[in-house]
Amino acid sequence: MAAANKKSYRKAAAIRFGENLVLWRRRGAMSQDELALRAELNRSEISKLEHGQRVPRIDTLIKLAFSLDALPGDLLDGLAWVPAHRQPGGQFIARSRGLEPGDG
Repeated sequence: MAAANKKSYRKAAAIRFGENLVLWRRRGAMSQDELALRAELNRSEISKLEHGQRVPRIDTLIKLAFSLDALPGDLLDGLAWVPAHRQPGGQFIARSRGLEPGDG
């Protein structure tokens, strides 16, 4: 797999994670500041995650999920990997999500 493809897959994953994070935060009627406080993170980290500028470490994923009364898998919705034995070179799948009208 070319390096450019890997980079675009990572970006797609970061964007999808951010979409999921915004969705769950809004469902809980929570500000970025409140989520940051609950998850013991900096508000700027929440912003970077929501805007797809960063992907979380596993401990951050767990903190965020449980601070939102969600499961880690809820924040990973729409992200998948097709292993190389099923598709040569493997393939990362990140489906984009348009926020529902009631979610904003």
